[in-house]
Amino acid sequence: MKNILEKKCVLCNESFELETSFLTCPKCGEEGILDFVYDYDFIKDHYLKSVSESPRPDIWRYSALLPVTEAKFFTKTLIGPTPLIKSERLSSYTGIRNLYIKDDGRLPTASYKDRASALAIGSAKSLGINLICAASTGNAAASLAGLTAPEGIRSVIFVPASAPPAKLAQLATFGALVHAVDGTYDDAFALSLKASSKFGWYLRSTAVNPVLSEGKKTGAFEMAEQTGYGNLPETVFVSVGDGCIIGGIAKGFIDLYSAGIIKNMPRVIGVQAEGSCVIHDAFHLGTEKITVKEPTTRADSISVGFPRDYIKALRNVKTTGGTYVKVTDEEIFKSSYLLGSYEGVFAEPAGATAFAGVLKALETGIIDKNTSCGVFITGNGLKDVAGSSMAAPAAVKIPRGEAALDVIENLFKTK
Repeated sequence: MKNILEKKCVLCNESFELETSFLTCPKCGEEGILDFVYDYDFIKDHYLKSVSESPRPDIWRYSALLPVTEAKFFTKTLIGPTPLIKSERLSSYTGIRNLYIKDDGRLPTASYKDRASALAIGSAKSLGINLICAASTGNAAASLAGLTAPEGIRSVIFVPASAPPAKLAQLATFGALVHAVDGTYDDAFALSLKASSKFGWYLRSTAVNPVLSEGKKTGAFEMAEQTGYGNLPETVFVSVGDGCIIGGIAKGFIDLYSAGIIKNMPRVIGVQAEGSCVIHDAFHLGTEKITVKEPTTRADSISVGFPRDYIKALRNVKTTGGTYVKVTDEEIFKSSYLLGSYEGVFAEPAGATAFAGVLKALETGIIDKNTSCGVFITGNGLKDVAGSSMAAPAAVKIPRGEAALDVIENLFKTK
């Protein structure tokens, strides 16, 4: 591929040919995840032209900055674009000059993970593999199952038994072979590695497969195109669990900046739940060594004790001049309600975490009100209805018939 120079290990910095079949560095093992290195001179000359001339309206229009470039391997399902909403009401609520919501809950399977799954499917098709496996807290699994169905590719899924019923229902409906592991996401992840190695399946699991974080760059590419490449938000907030999404989004902005496509790079701020903040803690300790902790957050999609893509999450955020904040579950639930009641965006707790980070950054002085912010909503509230409605007021019980009108009138008088 003319657009990519090589793959490189994030730990030892050793370079590898693109044709190598291994997913991680042979010397560094599982933590030696690989990263694609692009030819920015080539990208500078070809990117905008390839975007404008693409017959696809979705993420595949950005193939000049992706590791899958041949149209015959693109997914049948359109992935994006999702709307970038300028929220006047939330700007007024927070006092922030300009506030933009990038709602990826509107992707085909209702989460940001569709971006990575599309790249995994394209890569598997290019290799002639027709079975893909994944470990997931639910969203990545639903994404893979939903997008493989029209391709005629089988999906095998490993999820923690605690995954919300709505997500498991999606998997079953999409025809996936689902294994509910009696353990955590980390246990499911370990099992997916062993199974893919033993049976020769294509692995769609975060960090181990470098193609996935490349797919997650496309949210940044869309935001850049939607703002005309010259008016991006000054700061972008992203919820963080495993680290793959934020590592990808930050790299997307880094790629565009390095190729001269954008002149100003947004500062990317990662937001973690207090009960699952391993990457946050490492960032503020100034180390790339993480301390694994049992997660306790109610935001299940970012409930990760051993984040596998932590190196890209740490380095890429630092490169953008960003930082990390952490928020409580109560702040997450409140943010979910604010997004819904002020902007009509129904976000699952993990998706609302990014907006909770905006409020925290404002409160702690990381940002001021005279700024522009972008907020990535990574999953729809229907993924976890119980969690998404935790801060919402309960329905008011009223009598039936004429007597109800007096009750309703009194309720409105007290508002």
